Amino acid sequence: MSGNTSQFKVGDKTVDMAIKEGSVGPAVIDIAKLYAQTGMFTYDPGFTSTASCESQITYIDGDAGVLLYRGYPIEQLAEHGDFLETCYLLLYGELPTAAQKADFDYRITRHTMVHEQMARFFQGFRRDAHPMAVMVGSIGAMSAFYHDSTDISDPHQRMIASMRMVAKVPTLAAMAYKYSVGQPFVYPLNSLDYTSNFLRMCFAVPAEEYKVNPVLSRALDRIFILHADHEQNASTSTVRLAGSSGANPFACIAAGTACLWGPAHGGANEAALKMLEEIGTVENIPKYIAKAKDKNDPFRLMGFGHRVYKNYDPRAKIMQKTTHEVLNELGIKDDPLLDVAIELERIALHDEYFIEKKLYPNIDFYSGITLKAMGFPTSMFTVLFAVARTVGWIAQWKEMIEDPSQKIGRPRQLYTGSPQRDYTPIGRR
Repeated sequence: MSGNTSQFKVGDKTVDMAIKEGSVGPAVIDIAKLYAQTGMFTYDPGFTSTASCESQITYIDGDAGVLLYRGYPIEQLAEHGDFLETCYLLLYGELPTAAQKADFDYRITRHTMVHEQMARFFQGFRRDAHPMAVMVGSIGAMSAFYHDSTDISDPHQRMIASMRMVAKVPTLAAMAYKYSVGQPFVYPLNSLDYTSNFLRMCFAVPAEEYKVNPVLSRALDRIFILHADHEQNASTSTVRLAGSSGANPFACIAAGTACLWGPAHGGANEAALKMLEEIGTVENIPKYIAKAKDKNDPFRLMGFGHRVYKNYDPRAKIMQKTTHEVLNELGIKDDPLLDVAIELERIALHDEYFIEKKLYPNIDFYSGITLKAMGFPTSMFTVLFAVARTVGWIAQWKEMIEDPSQKIGRPRQLYTGSPQRDYTPIGRR
């Protein structure tokens, strides 16, 4: 590499490629013209070394354990702000003034109701349908109910669609939960804040008054902040790829929700809780630690380490504190699963094997424990992730639509199938 270009040699041919610098983080080599100049593609399964876009939203330094939303450290946003303030930041690029926040909160709060026909739409699902299946269908169906905000070329309609999804996805999530447990839907209440309103829609019943616990509301609000965006992960890349075709925003967010459902992505906190259930008691931990250290044993500790973070996940530090606040508030002291989790956490932070391999407890480890303690079934964990991540998906989609260099996504491949051959009539096969 020299100056602002990199030289790529193929046989006796040398190609100059531009090097682009970001505001922070590693530079990138622009290979957009590589095929035209050499007749070759790059090969990068999982896109682990490929920047698919230019973005100003989220920055991660996995080695240093840093996560920034629009330049602000996640720790500061979770400690001092609330989720709707983070939504405003991700959507518009700056923290709101007091007047801007009041206006934004007002508009979101007063758009939380969904079209009444959507309640009947839910009845088409089986009673035992997974809430994520319901979410994928109902978010996609929003495009059939809100025709006036599907024109992606109109900035005003894009803004309306964005506001609608931030406001209405929690309502759909609560409806999916209520449907799964056979309880009546609870309408939103404008006098409550965003997260308190969501808790009430999930856990209130008509037979009695529901009082929101402020500790639980603050904890869930913090969980939403921590999950709001995470750079170009699988579901975000799915939203961008779907959006690159010109698909309407509701369809794009439904696509991201479907991707999030995968156990390697949004289902990780559910997997971590299932692992704790498999271990069962504190007495069984040494046996399972030994299994985890055995390369020939298929058992893996879920909720430890992270594909991007090679240091302590900054979100996990905040979640650790939040988890203990919730457990203390609820007075949970004799839950064997939580006993297992706390002992595993202690071992992971002190055992040389974990430290050497940087297998720190990640956000999924703590969030699964916290959500269980709050009363959410494991089937709802990924749904809550989708509620939080909706704003990140929308911000990324909006940025892509407004990017003049945006074009339809079209990855290439290394073909290893049969070369060209002639058709053989069926009688001669």
